[in-house]
Amino acid sequence: MLITSIGQGLLWAPLVIGVFLTFRILNIPDLTTEGSFPLGAAVTISAMLAGQSAIVASLFGFVAGCLAGWVTGLLDTKLKMPSLLAGILTMTGLYSINMHIMGKANIPLLDQKTLMGWLPASWSLNLQTIVIGAVVTLVVLVGLIWLFQTRLGLSLMATGNNPAMSAANGIYTDRMVIIGYMLSNGLIALSGGLIAQSNGYADIGMGIGTIVIGLASVLVGEIFLHGRQIWVRLTGMVVGAIIYRYLLTLAMGLGFPVNDLKILSAAILVIVICLPLLQNKYRTKRQLRRYLKEIGVDQHATTNYSERPTLTKSLLSRNQQRAARLKGRESND
Repeated sequence: MLITSIGQGLLWAPLVIGVFLTFRILNIPDLTTEGSFPLGAAVTISAMLAGQSAIVASLFGFVAGCLAGWVTGLLDTKLKMPSLLAGILTMTGLYSINMHIMGKANIPLLDQKTLMGWLPASWSLNLQTIVIGAVVTLVVLVGLIWLFQTRLGLSLMATGNNPAMSAANGIYTDRMVIIGYMLSNGLIALSGGLIAQSNGYADIGMGIGTIVIGLASVLVGEIFLHGRQIWVRLTGMVVGAIIYRYLLTLAMGLGFPVNDLKILSAAILVIVICLPLLQNKYRTKRQLRRYLKEIGVDQHATTNYSERPTLTKSLLSRNQQRAARLKGRESND
């Protein structure tokens, strides 16, 4: 179960990293994901059926995803559409485009050699999936870590942090946003091509719920591995993808039907969103109890609404007494 989760998680890792780029770096909720993921699968499988190698077909899928992100970026920056609406429009249009590319709702691979087929046939399918997923994910991580050390990558992060200040410092924020969209959806489409090769087919509906999968994996990764350095954050996305796939595999092992995977994905997303909020609330209450204990105030008084005015007055009187003592000391000096 764990080995299978690692292999599938590594194949989904480019999608999670792509969602991370728009959601965390650019602070943009991009719904193009649910259209660019099946787009990458459709282009990759169609190119392989047309005689292209698996590597070239996967690159075609990446480029197709970049074009989808470019369209969303133009709608967002040049036509000044809200980012959510721009993503929805592109996602809707991609449904028809994917149907035209595939010609039907589902196209299977026949005898085409996938990326896993380049490895020794004596290896198990799980091992082949892990190796291919690890190689692709490593290339993506190294490329992005290098990118974010360049001026372009720093401008991309600055645009997401403070667009107004970035524009004031001469950064073409519209161009950075478009590049972010393209890179994000390119990685998402690449993941779609990898998943399609692993499954042996491309389906028009395989993109449904991918935004939930991506967001849940991002949040899970930030819980288990968080930091300010970009390489730590990107590695956390890979860890989040693996853990998320393991949770789904564990749920299926407990007897949950396949039809309930979407609602399980939504439930996991709710949990990982609420967990940090509950942790912060508990931490705040604990700090408040410690502070009240230090100043000698009954902590149970804070839970009684009728006693809160008295508590507030007592705190104010103590502060006034302290201020008077300090003022008296200063006058004596």
